[in-house]
Amino acid sequence: MGTRLQIRPVAGALGAEVGGINLADALSDDIIAEVRQALLENLVLFFRDQALTPAQHKAFASRFGRLHRHPTVKAPPEDPDLLVLETDRERPGQVDRWHSDVSSDEYPPMGSLLYARIVPERGGDTMWMNAYLAYETLSAPMRGLLDGLTATHSITRLYDLGIMRGEWEARRKASEAHPPMHHPVVRTHPVTGRKLLYVNTIFTECIDGVSAAESRAILDFLYAHIATPNFSCRLTWREGTLAFWDNRCTQHYGVNDYWPQHRLMHRYTIVGDRPV
Repeated sequence: MGTRLQIRPVAGALGAEVGGINLADALSDDIIAEVRQALLENLVLFFRDQALTPAQHKAFASRFGRLHRHPTVKAPPEDPDLLVLETDRERPGQVDRWHSDVSSDEYPPMGSLLYARIVPERGGDTMWMNAYLAYETLSAPMRGLLDGLTATHSITRLYDLGIMRGEWEARRKASEAHPPMHHPVVRTHPVTGRKLLYVNTIFTECIDGVSAAESRAILDFLYAHIATPNFSCRLTWREGTLAFWDNRCTQHYGVNDYWPQHRLMHRYTIVGDRPV
């Protein structure tokens, strides 16, 4: 099988730009397999200068699995699978916290494909971190403490943190429709078999089976550790850039430094498996 992809790593921890591919094309199974392998090796891929309609964006995303629908963010009526992220003077900026997308689901997303349609003149970068490295660089005693622990992940934290604007009734309905889930603090990637840290500042509510004070101390330490710059890469968006990340072994952070400039992003997300 001859390769068409040009892979250029952008940082030491993770991330690569991918050239030699037009995502609007009808791509062969071999090319899709190469993209899958590049994602496993680099954790997040950046495709520049792509001219995609929403249908083409969706078609490419669908090659990697069944599409995920966000439990609380309303999709446009013409496409229930599309997540529209738009910011301007009337709408607040992006989520400036390290997180893994919708880890509160029973089957959290395998990956997300975010496409830039309108970008601000300056600012609005996104960062990703390598959750394998976050685990592997912990001391052996700390890894021993965390292995086997579980944590509660809840969709209602979107309301508690003010990320979702809504009244108490909206929060109550979200809680009833999407009850909290208990996922391992140290997850094993289903394909690579590598261990990684799986707690995040948006959806993780507490560590199970310990006191509230112990849970807070453990999580505060892990969140500070996750934010270590050596684990990260950073993307400056241009219109027509698509980022595809493995949501199982990365977290991301939207740098909210561009308000009130206009920013419009489209995202399709792929259903994953139950963390183990």
